[in-house]
Amino acid sequence: MKVVAFERSLQGTGASRRLRISGKTPAIVYGAGAEPQMIELDHNALWHALKKEVFHSSILDLEIGGKAQQVLLRDVQYHPFRQLVLHVDFQRVDATKKLHTKVPLHFMNQETNPAVKQSGAVISHVLNEIEIECLPSALPEFLEVDLAKIEAGQTMHAKDIVLPAGVALVAHIEAENPVVASATIPAGAVAEGSAAAGEGETPAA
Repeated sequence: MKVVAFERSLQGTGASRRLRISGKTPAIVYGAGAEPQMIELDHNALWHALKKEVFHSSILDLEIGGKAQQVLLRDVQYHPFRQLVLHVDFQRVDATKKLHTKVPLHFMNQETNPAVKQSGAVISHVLNEIEIECLPSALPEFLEVDLAKIEAGQTMHAKDIVLPAGVALVAHIEAENPVVASATIPAGAVAEGSAAAGEGETPAA
């Protein structure tokens, strides 16, 4: 995805405020052993781009002064209540070094799951994104989580996700293999099932 930006020389709160008034958003590009670079982007174009999942999870081609470089979106600061992006951080990508980043999870086959269709199970998405490690060339836009066979009372963990070649999960001390989805039978459905079973019983003589 291509992003067009322009160099900016003025820094500080006043300069950033004037930029925003003129419809621009201040930003910075850093990393890959080069000096941080102050840039500005068109606010409306940025606002619409931020609504796209791919803008957050894929490598972007950032063009500044006609020269392109590969970057990842690392941070976005929004105004507390206005539809306004205050500042954006981009990190340069080194094609030879592995990067750590979060990618979204896409949950598949939930509607056709037998536990959902036949038992009234409810599948909860515990995580919507997960951190991975890979070379930039192997970065996936998202990871698929297949919910076709999860049964009521079961959970799916991070290590159950099928990873593309060259991609590894980043282990965390607090949760090396976190739950990403769980299937439960709602209490109401259990009660209804018990009542139905009771109605079908034949009274003893």
